[in-house]
Amino acid sequence: MLSTKTYDIAIVGGGMVGLATAIGLAMADLRVVVIDAGEIEAVSGGPKLRVSAINKASQRLLQNLGAWSYLDDDRVSPYQKMEVWQKDSIGKISFDAHTLCEQYLGSIIENDNIGYALSKRASECDEITHIKNHRLDNIAFGEREAWLTLDNGDNLSAALVIGADGANSWVREQCKIPMTFWDYGHHAIVASIRTEISHQDTARQVFLKDGPLAFLPLYEKNLCSIVWSVPPAKAKQLLSMDKQTFERTLMAAFDGRMGMCQLVCEPQAFPLRMRYARHFARHRLLLAGDAAHTIHPLAGQGVNLGFLDAAAIIQTIDGLKLAGKDIGDYSNLRALERWRKADALEMIAAMEGFKRLFEGSNPVKKALRDFGLNLIDHISPAKTLFMRQAMGHNNRLPDLCKVQKSDVEFQ
Repeated sequence: MLSTKTYDIAIVGGGMVGLATAIGLAMADLRVVVIDAGEIEAVSGGPKLRVSAINKASQRLLQNLGAWSYLDDDRVSPYQKMEVWQKDSIGKISFDAHTLCEQYLGSIIENDNIGYALSKRASECDEITHIKNHRLDNIAFGEREAWLTLDNGDNLSAALVIGADGANSWVREQCKIPMTFWDYGHHAIVASIRTEISHQDTARQVFLKDGPLAFLPLYEKNLCSIVWSVPPAKAKQLLSMDKQTFERTLMAAFDGRMGMCQLVCEPQAFPLRMRYARHFARHRLLLAGDAAHTIHPLAGQGVNLGFLDAAAIIQTIDGLKLAGKDIGDYSNLRALERWRKADALEMIAAMEGFKRLFEGSNPVKKALRDFGLNLIDHISPAKTLFMRQAMGHNNRLPDLCKVQKSDVEFQ
């Protein structure tokens, strides 16, 4: 008879959100197993395609979890300013961290750099068992525990399972949790670009008639990551161009603000879809990160929303443990579910509103966009509010996103 290893919590998915959640729960003296289909290696070589705009709330979480210090500092790019404008128009707005007495607004960091830092920190936690290069074959839920079977036949049990296994979540599918979703009708073209003009620690985005184009500053002064949101047919056309034609087209689309652009790697395209799980929680189950929700990347808030999930889960589960309550009972998870669903819906609605407002070349909408951007740019309270939201400041932040670790008690 095969033995079953027992844990307090099983986390399926060893990406950024899964590992952050695991570390925080381990700091709360809970026994955690992370089931990871792959393995994260130290970032090296040229710039990686997938990057994240980490806001101040997410940075505080990573600092409080002890992971921030494991980042490769030479590949972290803090940005001090943001510039947004509308193509062939007078509408524009700019933000500067110094107006809020801050050194910077956030940091552009490669996902692999963040993942490796979290993996290194997790390896220090005695309460974490990190199972790498294995997948789940089966999952079943009982009244008092959940049972999991790995692809190598090993059996595990836990009081709570957290599905943090990405947008195409196996856990969500196996649990038959329905999704609300729609196709944004865009593909995101991503690439690393060497620019003639220094980015000057500034994140820039232009709204074109068929979608936004962002230049995000990377760790060298003439290196940027681009995210270009375009309809599928336009994406196919752009990717079929030869290197020189793509570079000239990119420079023209960006109004030549960064001078000549040179591709550092082959651009790739990813379809953009909004996904929203009907349930973020069930008996002995939680969904987190992209397994629960995906949003349009135009404001770069996807990973920050996932880190808020992680911080809220840590705070809630630690509170249940200290109160002697069952950490997997759905009745104890409902408040957490309402909290995370409300934040996700708010972000989804905001991104959809921005997308609809800025798409197309209708003269009336274009005039409204010009008026709105310039109005906010010249009204200090409104501009400050936008900046604080972009930096991740709001009244519903979990404790780990607000304070230093020394101020957070884990009994």
